[in-house]
Amino acid sequence: MGRRSHRPSKLRTGAALAAPVLTLAALSALALPDAASAHALVGRRDLPIPAWLFAWGASVALIVSFVILTTAWRTPRFQRDTWRSVSRGVSAALINPVTEYLAGLIGVGLTCFTVYAGLKGTADLLHNWSIVFVFVTFWLGVVMLSVLFGDVLKAFNPWRAVGRAASGGFRMIAGQRAPAPLSYPERLGYWPAMTGLIAFVWLELVYGNSLLSVGSSPHTLAVATIVYSAITFVGMALYGVERWIERGETFSVYFRMFSRLAAIDVRDGRLGVRRPLTGAPPWGAEAGAVGVVLVSIGLTSFDGAQEGLLSSPIASVFEWVQDLSLGQVAALRITESLFMVGVLAFVAAIFLIAIKGMHAVKGSPPARELAHSFAHSLIPIALAYLVAHYFSLFVFQEQAQFTYLLSDPLGDGSDLFGTASGGIDYALLGANVVWYVQVAALVIGHVTGLTLAHDKALTIYTDPKLAARSQYPMLAAMVTFTCLGLYLLSQSNA
Repeated sequence: MGRRSHRPSKLRTGAALAAPVLTLAALSALALPDAASAHALVGRRDLPIPAWLFAWGASVALIVSFVILTTAWRTPRFQRDTWRSVSRGVSAALINPVTEYLAGLIGVGLTCFTVYAGLKGTADLLHNWSIVFVFVTFWLGVVMLSVLFGDVLKAFNPWRAVGRAASGGFRMIAGQRAPAPLSYPERLGYWPAMTGLIAFVWLELVYGNSLLSVGSSPHTLAVATIVYSAITFVGMALYGVERWIERGETFSVYFRMFSRLAAIDVRDGRLGVRRPLTGAPPWGAEAGAVGVVLVSIGLTSFDGAQEGLLSSPIASVFEWVQDLSLGQVAALRITESLFMVGVLAFVAAIFLIAIKGMHAVKGSPPARELAHSFAHSLIPIALAYLVAHYFSLFVFQEQAQFTYLLSDPLGDGSDLFGTASGGIDYALLGANVVWYVQVAALVIGHVTGLTLAHDKALTIYTDPKLAARSQYPMLAAMVTFTCLGLYLLSQSNA
């Protein structure tokens, strides 16, 4: 009987301590107007449920999940490495020199063709293979593949394939592997990759947007790919192929971050499986890991805010910057760059404030250590933001990629596969379906992040009560991220 009467007490305590967070959720939800349209969403006004009610429901779902976690989840479940190899035959059939060579060849071929399409194809953004392939098929599609099948880019990575081929050629001539001239500094960690991540999205959202009026974006993308390839080859030559790929190469680091959520992983040339999410906790150990995941959330947030919430402020600041006689294009790029930095700082502040609040709990390690320890809990949120903001864009644009763009990649009137007359079926997804998928992605992503954070807290704080108390600031951060995501979706005009 004593045990039975004690559990409701814990539930009441958890609910009471979550009250400030519920208040935050209420304020955020009331701030959500029933706005016109979400990212790539048409007919937003026809939703059967107002946006503020979605925010309320999402916030309550998080709080209820938190209460359940603090009362029923008493021991860590995702901290232990559960990887085990599949049968040797299955592993050898999928991972061997032949499949690695073919995968690398495919990656190099696609990269070269994308550069060629950007240089020689039409300047029309909607009819050039390179734009949709890089910013939709590659940028978004590989994230989904990584979550489902693990680090797939490692096999298809064109820069790794070229680097390994060059290293193999040197070994054939010299009889040994080419030694790396420099040792990769541990303090650099993922910082070069994070810098490249910002540069890539800046090229799309800031520089590319400014170029829409002159229509030279495919050419710019091709040149940027060549420049990035050159930088990558220099990095591999200085620090070694695998070392640079693991630490400094932007896309390898970015997609591998999401692959840590997957149940599939390759180690030492062997294919294996593990419990989903158990690959995530070690993510924050490397320098710059916190920055990569925060930047991932921040850049997606900026894309959503750029279209709606920040459109008026950007226009106002643009007029002021334009008065400096910099020209329209330069003024717009400077203005949007400033707002991008501001959004990144805002997103980072949400997480760091939560870490500071966690640090106030008795027995907490240093705040810097806490930030690294809980960085992995943000990976599902980064994924949720990507799905919520780009789900409909991906579905619609992939139809273009595999119909008219596949047959006419240069936009010169070709019809290689007889699909050049194909188009995009916008009736494939209704507005309500898209909105429900977006909300579900945000809720599931944040609940998963909250679960990972609570699971980690149980390893840091020996007392489950302290572990639960330490997660109140994280709960507030998750509610804030959820409401922010819903607000950006409801405010977008594209």
